Amino acid sequence: MLRFITSSSLLLCVFLGFAQQEPIDLQPKDTVVHKQTYGLRVGIDLSRIILNQTNDDYQGLEIVGDYRLSHKFYLAAELGNEKKTTQEDLYSFTTSGSYLKAGVDFNTYENWYGMDNSIYIGGRLAFSSFSQTLNYYQYYNSDRYWYEDDFATGSEEAEEFSGLNAAWLEFVLGLKAELFANIYLGGSVRLAALISDKEPDNFSNLFIPGFNKVTDGSLFGVGYNFSITYLIPLYKKANKHKKQKPQMEQQPERPEMNNSEGPRN
Repeated sequence: MLRFITSSSLLLCVFLGFAQQEPIDLQPKDTVVHKQTYGLRVGIDLSRIILNQTNDDYQGLEIVGDYRLSHKFYLAAELGNEKKTTQEDLYSFTTSGSYLKAGVDFNTYENWYGMDNSIYIGGRLAFSSFSQTLNYYQYYNSDRYWYEDDFATGSEEAEEFSGLNAAWLEFVLGLKAELFANIYLGGSVRLAALISDKEPDNFSNLFIPGFNKVTDGSLFGVGYNFSITYLIPLYKKANKHKKQKPQMEQQPERPEMNNSEGPRN
């Protein structure tokens, strides 16, 4: 019995000796790595579908999409088609054509763990190809002696102007929120600036598909969209942690020598 107790005590001492050699980590690191989904997100603009149902003079469809490049950056694009008839006091015209917008988005929102929402800013280079049809027009004349009730009729015969195009830059501010798994609801506002505009000889482009209404004497336009999209997951990737700068170790202060004291005997 004494031999067994002695052997057990020796084994316990050896075990404790090895255990004390391993350092104790007082600040353990979190080993759980959160991986974010990368893939292609595609959907449609709901605002144009609503306009189709509520406005008889409008037909339109826009497909939206983005592809995640990194933790913050996305490639983004919109492809659409619009046909709109505008009624004014002296004339009526119909614009019909297609447009393409392409650019990048940058997500400024820091998500909590497990969330995948975004508040982003971005830019687009846009191009539109379209035609204008002047349905009818009347002459404006301030002298109403001969036409007291209405203006003089110019033409009621439709005239089409084809082969028109325009290009512009867009600044985008928007957000996307994940409603369910891989399903996102989003919206954005856009400030556009025309960089080129091919017009007919005797008519102005008062509406451009994708750009919206054109104001006389101004190159700027405003637009928006309200989209629902679905994410097609392709792969997952862990976020890169920011490198922390090493802290400088503070050296203990040395006691100052008092030169006034001489050597002691």
